[in-house]
Amino acid sequence: MNAHLDPQRRHDFAFLFDVTDGNPNGDPDAGNLPRVDPETMQGLVTDVCIKRKIRDFVDASRGTEERYKIYVERLGVLNNQHERAYQALDLESTGAKQDLATIDKARTWMCANFYDVRTFGAVMTTGVNCGQVRGPLQLTFARSVDPIVPMDLSITRVAVTRPEDAVQLVETDDGATARGKQTEMGRKAIVPYGLYLGFGFYNPMLAAQTGFDADDLALFWQALTMCWDLDRSASRGLTALRGLYVFSHENRLGNAPAHTLLDRIRPRKRDGVDVPRAFSDYEVLVDEDNLPAGVTLTRLVG
Repeated sequence: MNAHLDPQRRHDFAFLFDVTDGNPNGDPDAGNLPRVDPETMQGLVTDVCIKRKIRDFVDASRGTEERYKIYVERLGVLNNQHERAYQALDLESTGAKQDLATIDKARTWMCANFYDVRTFGAVMTTGVNCGQVRGPLQLTFARSVDPIVPMDLSITRVAVTRPEDAVQLVETDDGATARGKQTEMGRKAIVPYGLYLGFGFYNPMLAAQTGFDADDLALFWQALTMCWDLDRSASRGLTALRGLYVFSHENRLGNAPAHTLLDRIRPRKRDGVDVPRAFSDYEVLVDEDNLPAGVTLTRLVG
């Protein structure tokens, strides 16, 4: 791992990804259309969506190891995960009014065994009380650089859903007549093209509280880089990580405010491009000059 990416340092990072003819994050309140800011029509991808991809990558690559289990797993039951801590430590649950000593033991066990708890944090006070954890790694929503145009397309399929809707021959006075449907209609929501910019923050002091270590941080960078390829689906279109830029501080407190560093990553349309339809329609300006003392920039992608 790059020496500048020491888990004892603070890190602020920016990441760029794009989507072509796909839906990066559907909005259930809008018929699963791609999420947008209604005032600017910029596309949005939630932090939860990105964390899901990271969780799935960690589960696929390290999930057989006890220390790398996933707390928020697909089809999981959170209280069952809490029970694992109490059973492993031979503790008795008394519900929400659990004594603090027991909660501390359960919280420590959850951090030690679930990668996403010690990374992102978790509220584990439901039913079986394992307390709360504030994770050292936090992500923002990703926002498209330019406005997007969500499209809701009609599609057809040559199979029907219900047996009673299938084509059948019905005897009438005029002879046999075919009734029923040969095809059914559906909908598919896409973004023709969008380049999204998101930000993240790593706090080494919180990492010390959750037991997040150098191996965990290296796995996070790997997951953020590779998870897009593990998340392929017909609805996603072509999605790819285009840039990952990490500003590392020489100490735990940091040497500059995060926004002054992240503002140095400026993607913009190339001259003459009115409607971007590919990453090549953009240029990414990275201001590496006169970085604050004690801050280094590492390009993991881009």
